[in-house]
Amino acid sequence: MTEPIPVTRAVDHGIAKLMPDVDRARAWLLTVDGAPQSYVDLDAPTHLEFEYARRIGHVLDTVAEPGRPLDVLHLGGGALTLPRYVAATRPGSRQEVVENDRALLELVTGHLPLPERSGVTVHTADARAWLGQAPDGSADVLIADVFGGSRVPAHLTSLAYAHEVRRVLRADGVYLANLPDGAPFAFLRSQLATFAEVFEELAVIAEPAMLRGRRFGNAVLVAAHRPVDTAALARLTAADAFPARVAHGEALRDFTGDAAVVRDENAVPSPQPPDGAFTIG
Repeated sequence: MTEPIPVTRAVDHGIAKLMPDVDRARAWLLTVDGAPQSYVDLDAPTHLEFEYARRIGHVLDTVAEPGRPLDVLHLGGGALTLPRYVAATRPGSRQEVVENDRALLELVTGHLPLPERSGVTVHTADARAWLGQAPDGSADVLIADVFGGSRVPAHLTSLAYAHEVRRVLRADGVYLANLPDGAPFAFLRSQLATFAEVFEELAVIAEPAMLRGRRFGNAVLVAAHRPVDTAALARLTAADAFPARVAHGEALRDFTGDAAVVRDENAVPSPQPPDGAFTIG
């Protein structure tokens, strides 16, 4: 049997690499300019290697009864890890994926094809522009995992963007975002203040050491108009190899403090990760 070999290609926004995992026969790591973007096991689409992806997976498992199909809009494609997860755990789901790097999408779909009848449709477009044209109340879940390099683009952080998210979600819909930050958490706190203007319920899932300011990392923002099952999420995340904390309610409001709401005119990208935070060779 031929051993898989790494694939390197110039894409629209950098140099992408697909590297095989020597421990899993059909598993691949996607990096762009050295920063890990996605991990996919074609034989086990429910395997979520990255910590933040597992935390998003836990939310996806708890937003509706097990197995119920969902309409999911993904802003950011990567290697289509989360769309594959939803397709495997909730067959019959309808999923739209918006990725602005056409060459990256072609690389991923060419080398890591989606299963037949996956219910996943991919589009090349700017995430904010696509969201602005999406129908009202068309999604059960909206997942934002968009990066320009290693940073969340500024135009996906503002109050106007949050209002568009609310418009596209159904009344009981849930928004999930992958937000990288570190102490003093100016970016994360501003995102909490911004989404608190639009959504009644917020939670953050992150490693305790990150929330204590000891390391730069990824926090998962959960926003909804209905209560989030934080007890179930706490149980699931506590059982992970790298346990996470679920912050909500008064503790989250204290964490947010007096952070200002982000407007389009003063929006900034997420901070540049410190050297070595996510980069691999």
